[in-house]
Amino acid sequence: MTRKLFGTDGIRGASNAEPMTAETALRVGMAAAIKFVRGVHRHQVVIGKDTRLSGYLIEPALTAGFVSMGMDVVLVGPMPTPAVAMLTRSLRADLGVMISASHNPYEDNGIKLFGPDGYKLSDAVEAEIEARVDSDMGRELAKAAKLGRARRLDDARGRYTEYVKQTFPRGLRLDGLKIAVDCANGAAYKVAPEVLWELGAEIVPIAVDPDGFNINKGCGSTDTDYMRSLSMAHNADLGLAFDGDADRVMICDEKAEPIDGDQVLGLIASDWLANGRLKGDAVVATPMSNLGLEKFLAGRGLTLIRTQVGDRYVVERMREGGYNVGGEQSGHIVLGDYSTTGDGLIAALQVLAVIVATGKRASEVCRVFQPLPQVLKNVRYNGGQPLDDVKVRQVIADGESRLGPSGRLLVRKSGTEPVIRVMAEGEDRKTIEIVVRDIAGEIERASR
Repeated sequence: MTRKLFGTDGIRGASNAEPMTAETALRVGMAAAIKFVRGVHRHQVVIGKDTRLSGYLIEPALTAGFVSMGMDVVLVGPMPTPAVAMLTRSLRADLGVMISASHNPYEDNGIKLFGPDGYKLSDAVEAEIEARVDSDMGRELAKAAKLGRARRLDDARGRYTEYVKQTFPRGLRLDGLKIAVDCANGAAYKVAPEVLWELGAEIVPIAVDPDGFNINKGCGSTDTDYMRSLSMAHNADLGLAFDGDADRVMICDEKAEPIDGDQVLGLIASDWLANGRLKGDAVVATPMSNLGLEKFLAGRGLTLIRTQVGDRYVVERMREGGYNVGGEQSGHIVLGDYSTTGDGLIAALQVLAVIVATGKRASEVCRVFQPLPQVLKNVRYNGGQPLDDVKVRQVIADGESRLGPSGRLLVRKSGTEPVIRVMAEGEDRKTIEIVVRDIAGEIERASR
């Protein structure tokens, strides 16, 4: 069936417009409850959110939907997405929900669903829920005596903080390190600085004053200039930038030079291999990851397994093959020993553990391979099917020919926002810049 609600990372869209309206959120809660109310036990769902103003719209609507079907609701407030996944497992809940549009601006919001095992739902389960949303669910409503209840979990942040700290090697501390921490005015604005401070670091807090409108605005993992400039100004040893729901992280070294998710994957895989912790002699990534990473891993006898874009698909492949390191160039890092989804804070701690253990500076540790030239451009479009345009398809074919067998070209629609991503990679930067420019220009023309 054609999916209208769910994309590659749950449901997402402009707030107070379909599908991100209170009515649809209510019906999603009802439909998800029908799927996950099984057995005679008291059913429970954990709901977290980031700091967007529209969270006050979506949270009570979802709560009403679940309560109407007899599910108890545990509200944890602003918390990172991986915290919701962890708490869902910890509380033995039947379902977890994160209200967030991740790296998108405050005007957008989204709904991510997790099963009782803490993993994001499969395409098949999402399709079942979506099919129910437009159906008559009146017969499934709970009787008055069976309605659910809602309560707040006051120590949710403390539980997640302690869990994250336990992933940092015992015997190591962050004493002597100054870390610039950009929380994107999002879900990690309290927990990330707390964890790093409790482990001994001196913190330079950045974007930790959310007001409902400033999430990801000129800050965070998708706009690291602010973090890098303040990191340099404060002579920090390292800079960390999370996105709105803190399931991804981007890093800069003491020179304020950026370190992307591919470098983090290479570093962690190499460190875990040396310590006998890497499973399956492989790392799972997506077509967006640089060929330089693939060559680096191959030099250590490891395989880079590429899967569909989206951290959910990375996780699915990791589970299928029994791998424990995977992620995306954008900073989604999934470490299967600790988390069921991308966790920016846990990934950052693994990088910091290598820095502390080696006694070296971030610039010496975190840049493990030389990336091949790669250019990525996001092209916004207003509906329609620009990729079906004859001239667009021709210029894509021409681009593939120009790049040759040593290059790569990826043109795809985003599953989380109305953009088409054009990425080219190869030996010659000038050639790939021209290829991306030409394709983006034709897409823009076809979108008018």
